[in-house]
Amino acid sequence: MPADGNYEAKCAMGLNRELEGILVISLEQAVAAPYCGLLLADAGARVIKVERPEGDFARGYNKAAGGHSTFFAWLNRGKESICLDLNTPEDQDMLRQLVRKADVFVSNLAPGALEKRGFGYEALSAENPGLIACELTGYGRTGAAADKKAYDFLVQGEAGVCAVTGTPEQPARVGVSITDISTGLTAFSAILRALIQRGRTGKGIEINLSMFDVLAEWMNMPLLDYRYGGKAVQRMALTHPHIAPYGAFDTADGSQVLISVQNDREWVSLCANVLGKPELGADPRFVHNTERIANREAVEAEVNAVFGKIERTELMEILGKARIACSQLSSVEDLSDHHLLRNLPIRFAETDLEVADLPVQIDGDRATEVPLLDQHGAAIRAEFT
Repeated sequence: MPADGNYEAKCAMGLNRELEGILVISLEQAVAAPYCGLLLADAGARVIKVERPEGDFARGYNKAAGGHSTFFAWLNRGKESICLDLNTPEDQDMLRQLVRKADVFVSNLAPGALEKRGFGYEALSAENPGLIACELTGYGRTGAAADKKAYDFLVQGEAGVCAVTGTPEQPARVGVSITDISTGLTAFSAILRALIQRGRTGKGIEINLSMFDVLAEWMNMPLLDYRYGGKAVQRMALTHPHIAPYGAFDTADGSQVLISVQNDREWVSLCANVLGKPELGADPRFVHNTERIANREAVEAEVNAVFGKIERTELMEILGKARIACSQLSSVEDLSDHHLLRNLPIRFAETDLEVADLPVQIDGDRATEVPLLDQHGAAIRAEFT
């Protein structure tokens, strides 16, 4: 117990600016590195976003935020912006001054772009031995694919995600930037580990992350199924190759409800308390999940026969009382008005926006201002020159 006896109060504290005092220089664009920078800024680090003279191209993804990009607004609140032209000696020197005082240097330029301009880790760490440098690439810094352009969708395809996403007739990409977001999350966690290690050793480290590596690791379930289960899983839209009943089922009002019956106990409850046919729980065709998979069409026919006669709201209540895992199949419009959605008001120039809040809740207020291009450039130049 702490000497001051204030143990309960200390335990009640939440996360709040735990990275305060950490300076992050982020030479970032698009989504992956900016998402990492967003998480670092939310944890209290000072994040200086270095942009090319024309700006991060994510600023031009759309104009829905009063002439500015909503995508950029989502990813960049709480940061400072400075424009640097790294083809000029003056701005190269400015970046060198920034990194010399930084704790963390994040970048997601093309492989070799930093080394070509004298910003390889060996050169940087010679002047700043405690520097943690995290470089994000598409397919690694070396090898046959190092020079390939790597956008989220393309890496989804290369890593096999599209092969397990979509319908039997047509592959699909995941509808959000899963490659970029997963890579940004991985970079954030690696940087936190490096900061802890530096606290013990006093030394910085170079971290190299490949978007392909991140997504390939996320693909382990279908990958292992192929290697050791005898065949690759098939695209099954909203159903599951190894679980039944599992998927979207129509209701009487034209909506759909998702259910996922993960074990035999839930199947017995579904039969008795929702379908009104307790005898199906012991039917040899359905008694175990393996049998239900083998007789998937018969299982789904039993479910559809009942679900199609009940409106969604009533059906959700029935399923909830029976403790059957379920959800509605929300549209984006449904999500926008969802009772569980936590919104965060932010501001971009003269436009007020609401974004879905970050999932890790904190004590205190979150940063809400989105920087204009080079908004802090003059102040940063004066501070670090």
